[in-house]
Amino acid sequence: MNILDEIKNSRKNSKQLVEDLTKSVLSDKVLVKQLVDGLKSGSKTEKGVIADVMKHVSGENPDLLAPYVDELVGSVNSDIPRVMWGVPESIGNLAKKFPDKAVKAVPNLLLNTKSDSTVVKWCAAYALSEIFKYNLIVRKTLLPEIEELVKKEKNNGVKNVYVKVLKEISRK
Repeated sequence: MNILDEIKNSRKNSKQLVEDLTKSVLSDKVLVKQLVDGLKSGSKTEKGVIADVMKHVSGENPDLLAPYVDELVGSVNSDIPRVMWGVPESIGNLAKKFPDKAVKAVPNLLLNTKSDSTVVKWCAAYALSEIFKYNLIVRKTLLPEIEELVKKEKNNGVKNVYVKVLKEISRK
């Protein structure tokens, strides 16, 4: 199976294509490298589908994408909306099991908090909150950043991601 060919030749709707590719990647680990390569070399549409697949794969089996954190970090600030959504969520999904790897994305994620897109900001908030929650070393330096984001963020959905993690941490 070639993932880029599957995307190019698919007649499925996007949701079904993402579901099918996610299942394929989870059952054939060799395809993970194709995902990463496609994130670099695919068309905008292909990269968007790949980022969405990565989000689902990382949610179900973060071990598969952990070796590719540097490639994910490099795509956080893509100019492709679906990549700016899917990649940060993938990093957030990796943070629980691999907090030391996910932390590499913090500078790029902080840039995404300044986006005009609510979805981009929400995805960055999700990843930052997961890193904040699971990486005890970076927590001290991220705390003032997150507190500042709570003050400045106008969208309640995005703000609540930060508020929730601050409450969760204060209970521990």
